[in-house]
Amino acid sequence: MLKYANTQAVGFKNRVERVAIVGAGGTLGSHIATELLKTGKHTVTALSRKDSSNKLPSGVLVAPVDYNDESTIVAALEGQQFLIITMAPTAPRDSQSKLFQAASKAGVPYVMPNWYGGDIEDVKQGEDTLLGPGGKANRDEIETLGMQWTAMCCGFWYDYSLAGGEQRFGFDFDKRSLTIYDDGNTKISTSTLSQVGRAVAKVLSLKELPEDENDRSLTVSAFLQRGIYIKSFVICQNDIFESVKRVTGTTDADWAVSHESTQERYEDGQTLVKSGNMAGFSKQLYARGFFPDDPSDFSAKAQNELLGLPVESLDDSTKVGIALVKELQLRVERMAS
Repeated sequence: MLKYANTQAVGFKNRVERVAIVGAGGTLGSHIATELLKTGKHTVTALSRKDSSNKLPSGVLVAPVDYNDESTIVAALEGQQFLIITMAPTAPRDSQSKLFQAASKAGVPYVMPNWYGGDIEDVKQGEDTLLGPGGKANRDEIETLGMQWTAMCCGFWYDYSLAGGEQRFGFDFDKRSLTIYDDGNTKISTSTLSQVGRAVAKVLSLKELPEDENDRSLTVSAFLQRGIYIKSFVICQNDIFESVKRVTGTTDADWAVSHESTQERYEDGQTLVKSGNMAGFSKQLYARGFFPDDPSDFSAKAQNELLGLPVESLDDSTKVGIALVKELQLRVERMAS
C-alpha cells in the first residue's frame, strides 16, 4: 500500500535525517558517510565496536556497540531512520542478522544491507558467484522483521578492484604484470567508491514519501524493495590497461602480460573455496563477471541521470586506484578474500 506524506501523523518530517552506518570508517563506508555529511541534510552515526581502530570521517557521531550484547545495538539504533551496513568479508556470519534484529526492535524503518555489487535480479549469476542466495536471505529477513530494504547494484568497485591484486582486475602493480581474461574485450559494469557514496547520498536526500497521490517527484520510497542501479564505467580489461599505461607513463614493453580462460579461472577459484580456501573467492567472483557470453553488465538499468550523478574521468579514477595499492596491501583480510 502506497504511503503519502499528507497521511502521516502530525509532526512528520518528509525527509531522512538520521542515518546509522556500520563500517563508517571502512573501504566503502567512509565514502558513504562523507557524501552524506556533504549534503548538510543528515546526522550520521557510526556503530563502532569499542576496540575498533578505524578512523572515522570528521563530523560522524559514534555509538559504541558490543555485538554480543544486543541491548547496546538497540540503544545505538533508537531514533535512527535508516541503517546502512558495510562490513568486511571477514565479519562473523551472524553479524548482519544481529543488526537486523536490533534494528527491528529499535524501530528503524529502512535498511541497506551489505550488498554492493551485482544485479540482485540476476539469479543465475548470483548463484554462480555464491553471493546471491545469501543476499536474498538477508533481504527476506529484513522484510520478515517488518522493515524495508534497498540494495546498491553498482558492479565491481573500479578503483578498489584495480588496486586489489591479480585475482580481481588482473593487475599486480608490484610485479608490473597483468593477467588478461580470454581476449580482454568483455565489458562489465563498474562503479568507483566515490560514485557509490554519491548515489547513496543522492537517494537519502530525496523526500521520503510523495506528498500525495498527485506527487510524481522522485522519493526514497521509490527505491524500496528493489535495487539502486548505478555505474561509473562500462569497461573491458584492455580499456583499463590503456588507462593504466597512460597514467603510469608505461608501454606494453614494460608489462608482463599473460592470458587465461575465464572458465578455468572460475573453476579454479570454486575448487579453492570448496576446499575451505577463501583465497579462491575473489578469483571465481571476478572470473564469473567477465564471462564473455554472460558478463556482469547491467548498465542498461543504470539510474545515473535520474539521480544526477556525474560523468567521471577514467584516468582520474585509475590514478585513485593505483594510489590504493599500498593501503590495501596493509589490510590482509581484504587481499585474502
